[in-house]
Amino acid sequence: RRRRRRRKRLGISQAGRLALPSAARAPALQASVKEGGTMVHIGDLPEDILLDLLSLVPGRDLVLNCRLVCSQWRELVDAAALWKRKSQREGYLPPGQDGNIPDWRTFYFLCTLKRNLIKNPVAEAGFNYWNLDSNKRDKWKIEEQLGADGQVQKVFVTSYRLCMKHQLINLKDEGYWDELMDQTKPDIVVKDWYAARNDCGCRYKLDVRLLSADYVVLEQFNPPDVVIEQWNDAEWHEVSHTFHNYPSGVRYIYFRHGGQDTQFWAGWYGIRVTNSSVTVGPEVASGGGGEAAAGRTRNKLQHIKRQISSLAKKVLLQHLQCL
Repeated sequence: RRRRRRRKRLGISQAGRLALPSAARAPALQASVKEGGTMVHIGDLPEDILLDLLSLVPGRDLVLNCRLVCSQWRELVDAAALWKRKSQREGYLPPGQDGNIPDWRTFYFLCTLKRNLIKNPVAEAGFNYWNLDSNKRDKWKIEEQLGADGQVQKVFVTSYRLCMKHQLINLKDEGYWDELMDQTKPDIVVKDWYAARNDCGCRYKLDVRLLSADYVVLEQFNPPDVVIEQWNDAEWHEVSHTFHNYPSGVRYIYFRHGGQDTQFWAGWYGIRVTNSSVTVGPEVASGGGGEAAAGRTRNKLQHIKRQISSLAKKVLLQHLQCL
């Protein structure tokens, strides 16, 4: 009896479908209801419309909840078409042809995870999150000066003895599970910015390692030291490296940089570093790709509104509440 009352309250018939009052039916759906019928089911929606509705649902909910509703929804959630549409809707567009994406679901989740994994890259939080390996003589210091983009920003400055600092990134803690790293092996892109003072020579060092769970070095980027002579242009320079198709088992990323001045002057005349970054994931189109995707999204939403009434949306919500 309680079950019947609950079904009646939720508007569910004995057959398990949502019972919709005939007076509340939307014009877009009336044509699909049999004469004299009083039932509408979300499965009656055209597949293309259902794909559009599902593409509005957060990705984790699609996998953890929506996929378990029924076989039709499982097929839709597993289909590349849904994740391609969702990627395009949210502005995640590959720079080349769509055919270069072997797995749109993995592509989408990597895009949502992608961010700078280096914490406090521009010294806004002092030396928080950095481990100071070598901090000799006058030690590390934080100063404000013009950055590579011409804006005033904080930078880390070295002195006349070697100054080095590092961060150790735990990929699982950042949301990158083991199977993803071992099978998909998404690109790992490392970038750093450095500059010298005009009046003093200096040395810049960088060391990036991909480590296993036991901290074994699986792959390493350790370029030769950059030595900048005195009376240089004091311009900012970017160093960048991408790890492709690295060995399986990567669980940590070790990022270490620093340097010193070569004149051995007391004070802070050594290399300046700032805006370091480590990202994991695919490259996406830049420029107007996001705006174009937003425009397509708006047009598609208008198209949906013309084909489906607010009642159909209510059907979707009620159907999810019944799970």
